[in-house]
Order: sequence, then structure tokens, then C-alpha cells
Amino acid sequence: MDQHRILGMALSFMPGMNASFVRHMQEAGVSVEEFFSSGQQELSARLDVRITPILDRMTRDEALFKARNEAGFMERHGIVSRSLTDEDYPARLSDIDRAPVTLYCLGSADLDPDRIMSIVGTRHATAYGMRYVAGLVEDMASYFPGMTIVSGLALGIDSAAHEAALKFGLPTVAVVAHGLNTIYPAQNRDLARRIIAAGGAIVSEYPSGVPPYRSRFLERNRIVATMTDAVLVVESAEKGGAMSTAAVASSYGRELIALPGRIGDEMSAGCNRLIRSQKALMAGGAADIMAMLGWQPEAVAVASRQRDLFPELIGRQKLIYDALRQTPEPMPVDAVRERTGIPIRDLIADLGEMEFDGIVERLPGNRFVLIAY
Repeated sequence: MDQHRILGMALSFMPGMNASFVRHMQEAGVSVEEFFSSGQQELSARLDVRITPILDRMTRDEALFKARNEAGFMERHGIVSRSLTDEDYPARLSDIDRAPVTLYCLGSADLDPDRIMSIVGTRHATAYGMRYVAGLVEDMASYFPGMTIVSGLALGIDSAAHEAALKFGLPTVAVVAHGLNTIYPAQNRDLARRIIAAGGAIVSEYPSGVPPYRSRFLERNRIVATMTDAVLVVESAEKGGAMSTAAVASSYGRELIALPGRIGDEMSAGCNRLIRSQKALMAGGAADIMAMLGWQPEAVAVASRQRDLFPELIGRQKLIYDALRQTPEPMPVDAVRERTGIPIRDLIADLGEMEFDGIVERLPGNRFVLIAY
């Protein structure tokens, strides 16, 4: 590995080192090579700081030793580092005050594409959320064949976003909360392999051997929120990782978009609150999101169609739609018949057609609930 990269990586092994200090070094004209080779007194003078443990020679030597060991692991496994002192550090991430000093990357994805969007949400995704993600990514891929989808490799919405990107030929980046010697959750190891094989990447700010503690997922979320142009939240309870990501995105001026859901649905409560409080724009189809972001389409596939979250229904289906919309609870078919007055034979036929079109979902007990509205 290039010596400059090892030195840049060594900064991240130093206790107390952060992006602000690295930027201060750069502004003072102290290169990373000079930081590790100069004496304490010289560094103190050039950086205009007191002699602190961060300038201690033994501390610096120990960090350099750890970085060299990590470099050996990285070379054996095809991992590359991108530190704040490197020219190829992701530009969108480099400006935030809590930028990781070093990123570890497994895979070949471009982390500075022209267009990049994060999609996050609950691990307990519903059919509504999963269907929306797949449809949106398909349509976005037809408009922007080279855009990148970022998420966190968690189960639920994160996995749906990565899977959709793979299915429709978009590079996807998974930001994880542990060292790249493992993959968490274990159920997504095959997904991680497919992401890398398809030209995507697995990214972490942690060196090998660092386990996935709870606090590290919250730290990881700031990367998902800021290495991107926009963050789309698809289903989230009032509290959770997706809401943490949304808060960070908003605080750093990233465009925040949320998918609305039925009032009373626990997994839409967070999204509805973001929209209600005007912290997030309301998600629609791909064309709506393009307009929000000011993106001009590169290409449009002939087969691509705009998916409408608010279907224009007529006749009996409009009556059924309005009846189901009155309550967040699944409605038995007899209750739908009572509210609409539609003969049972016609009602069953219409519900079957609406289920096929992805408007309603049939649940056990012959109960129905809206998927998109």
C-alpha cells in the first residue's frame, strides 16, 4: 500500500483524532508525513496548539504500527482506504464536521457519482414499503442508468433498496457499522457478495476486528445521511435508526423525502411526522423525486412507467378504495360490502383486480388493506 495512505489511515488510530484536527493540520500546512516525522515541539509550534497526548511520539508510533498491520489485512482482502488526506475521499462527505478520518472500502463503486441517493427505513417493512422501493428504483434506473443507491445493509427496507439496485443494474453502496472482516447481519452475507460482484461497495469507518455495537449503528447513520444528495425514508416508527439518519441529513442540508403511510400504522408514524412537521418532502413517484432534486433525466426506457401512489379509480373500485381508506385496520370483505353496497360477486372480482394492481393486500381471514393510497 502507498505510504501516504498508510499515514493517512494511521491518523484514525490516534485517540482523540477527528476531522477538525485533520483540517487544522491542512490549513497549517502540516502534511501527514510531517505529522508523523516531526518532534513534539515543532508540531506544537506549527499547529499552534499545546503539547497534548495527540502529539506524543509514542502515541503516533503506536498508531502507525496499527495502520501498517491493518494495511497487511487490507491487501490480503482487496480493501482500500480513503482518508481525509487523500484526494479520492468522497467529496460530499468531506465537508461535514464529523466526517470519518478514514473510510475502508471493499468493492469498486464510485463514491463520487453525479447522482447518489440514500434509501433507509424500518427492518419491519410491510408489503407497501417493499413494493414502493422496488418500483421507485426501477423507474429511477430508467431515468438515470448510472445513479448510485446507498443504504445500510440491514434487513427490511435497506435490503430491499440494495436488492432493487442490483435487479435494475444500478451500483449500490452498503455502509456498515463494523470492520470489514465480517458482515452483519449474517443473513445478508450473500447480498454483500453480490453487491461487490456487481460493481458496488461495502464501506465502513471501522478497521478489521471492530464488532457491530449498537452505538456504532448510530455513528454509521451519519455516513449514510451525508455521502448522498438526498435521503428517502421509506417506513419508520417514531423512533429508530431511519429517523436518526433523517435528523442528520436535515442538519447537514441534504434533501429529505419521506413516504407517507396510513394514519395509525406504526411503521409509517415516523414518516408521517417528518412530513407533517415539514422536515421532509412527501415522496411520490420517480418524476416527483426528480423534480424535488432538480435532476434532469439522462434517458427514459420505453417500458418505464410512472407509478402513482394516489390511483385515480372510478366506479366500484373507487367506492372500495374510499371504504378501505377510512380505517387503518384490515377490513373483512363483509364489512366492505356493507359500506359500499356492492354485490358480493362483483366485490370479490374488483378486490381481486385491485390486489393484482398492487392497490390492496389480501390478509388471512379474507380481510383487505390498502397498499398504496
